[in-house]
Amino acid sequence: MSLNTKLNIFIPDDAFSEGQQFISSGIKAGFPSPAADFEENKISLDKTLVKNAEATFYAKASGNSMTGAGIDDGDILVIDRSLEPTNNKIAVCLIDGEFTVKRIKIEEDHLFLIPENLNYEPIKIDLHNDFVVWGIVTYVIKKV
Repeated sequence: MSLNTKLNIFIPDDAFSEGQQFISSGIKAGFPSPAADFEENKISLDKTLVKNAEATFYAKASGNSMTGAGIDDGDILVIDRSLEPTNNKIAVCLIDGEFTVKRIKIEEDHLFLIPENLNYEPIKIDLHNDFVVWGIVTYVIKKV
C-alpha cells in the first residue's frame, strides 16, 4: 500500500526564535498608507505557530494527496502531538511503517484516513493495521 504523501520530520529550534520584523497592521493589496512605514514590531514564527514546544515538530510534505486541503508537495507542516485526533482534523499518521498526512474521518466503529485529492482512495484502518496518530497539523507554511 502506498500512502502517496511522505514526510521529512524536524524539530523546532528555539535558538533562532528571536524574531524578525513584522508589520502588524497588515499589508494592503491596494495603495499603501504612509503611516505603515512607521509601524513595525518583531515576530517569531516559532513563538507564533508553536503552542506547545515540547509536543510540536515540523515536517516537509511530499506528494499531492492533500492538495484540496491546501497541502502541496514541499510545504512545511506544523504538527502538534498534544492535540486530540478528532473527526475532520488533518493528522500525521504512521500506518504499517509509513508516514502519511490525511484527514481523519470517524464513522461509528470505523476510522478512515481521507485524502484531499480525488485521484486517491480513502484508507480504512483495520485491526490488522499497525497505526498511530503522531499529531495534528496546525499550520501549513508555503513557498510562493
